Amino acid sequence: MRLDRAPDNICILRLSALGDVTHTVPVVRALQDQWPETRVTWIIGKLEHKLLQNLDGVEFIVFDKRGGWGAIRELRRTLRGRQFDVLLHMQVALRANLLSRLVRAPVRLGWDDARARDRHTWFINHQVAAVPFQHQVQGFLEFPRALGIAVDTPRWDLPVAETDRAWAEKQLPGDQPTLVISPCSSHTLRNWSVPRYATVADYAARTLKMRVVLSGGPSDLEREMAAAIREEMRSEIIDLVGKDTLTQSMGLLERACAVITPDSGPAHIASALGTPVIGLYAATWSRRSGPYNSLDLTVDRFAEAAQQYRGKAPEELRWGTRIEEDGVMDLVGVDDVIEKLDDVMNY
Repeated sequence: MRLDRAPDNICILRLSALGDVTHTVPVVRALQDQWPETRVTWIIGKLEHKLLQNLDGVEFIVFDKRGGWGAIRELRRTLRGRQFDVLLHMQVALRANLLSRLVRAPVRLGWDDARARDRHTWFINHQVAAVPFQHQVQGFLEFPRALGIAVDTPRWDLPVAETDRAWAEKQLPGDQPTLVISPCSSHTLRNWSVPRYATVADYAARTLKMRVVLSGGPSDLEREMAAAIREEMRSEIIDLVGKDTLTQSMGLLERACAVITPDSGPAHIASALGTPVIGLYAATWSRRSGPYNSLDLTVDRFAEAAQQYRGKAPEELRWGTRIEEDGVMDLVGVDDVIEKLDDVMNY
C-alpha cells in the first residue's frame, strides 16, 4: 500500500504497555522524518502517557483503561467530528479493537494475520507485511513501511526533562559507576529470585565498586522484592523503589552505567535511552522482546525452557509464546549475569 501524497493527519491507536509504547516511538519518528508537516495524534493509555508526555510533535488523546463506560464516552466526544487520513491500529486486544471504531479514517492499517487476535482483522482494511521471527521493534516499523516509508534503523530520541535529570543527579551525585536493578516485571513468573539478585548486587558493589540502586514502581510486589533483596545483601544498596515518577525513572535509567532487569518496561526504556541493559530471559525469547540495543548483553535461556517445559525447539512454538512456569527463571545463572556485567564495565 502506497499513499499518493503525504497524509494531513495520522492517528495511532496504541494504549499500552510501557514497553510497547516505547516500541511505538520509532514509528512516530519515521513519520516525522518522512512527512514533517503531517499531524500525528496518538490515543494512549493514562499510565503510558505519563512516560511519553514530553514527546515532541504529537497530540495525545489519553484513554483511562480503568475508566469504564465514562472513559469510552469521553473518547467518543473527543473524536466526534474528526477525520483522519490514516489509522495505525497497532494493538490487537479486544478493547482496542472496539475503540478503533470511534476513529474515522479511510485507511485502517493493522497487524498481519499471524499477529492478529480478538477479531483484529474485522476492524482494519490493510495489513502490515508478515515477517517471521521478527523483533517487536522491527515489527512495529512495518507500519511506516506499509505506507511506503523506507526505515531500517529505529530512532527514539526519548526526551528526558532537565528536572528529571536533576532529580536523578540528586539521588546519585558524583561520577561513581552506577548499576540499576529493576527486579520486577508485571508478570511475576518472569522475575529472577531474590538470592540471585542479591549475589549479583553484592558482586557489583564489592568487586566492581559500583553504586547499586533498586528501582521500580510502588506496588506491594515491588516493595516486598526490594526489601527482600536488601535483607539478603551484605553490601549497601540505594532503594528507590516507589520513590520516583515515571519521568524521573527515565533520568535514573539514563544516568546508569548498566541496568539489570527481566522482560519488562524498564528494559525497553533503558535500551531506548542508550543505557546497556542486561536482560534476564527464559520465560520469553529475547529474539522477539529483548532490549533492542542490548541483545548482545542479554542472558537468554528460552531455548532450554522450550525444551524443558514444552518439549520443543523455540522455533517450533508460536511466535510470542510465553513459558511462564514456576522455576523457569532459575535457568538464568548468576555467573552468566556477572559475566555480562563484567563485559559492560570492561568495555
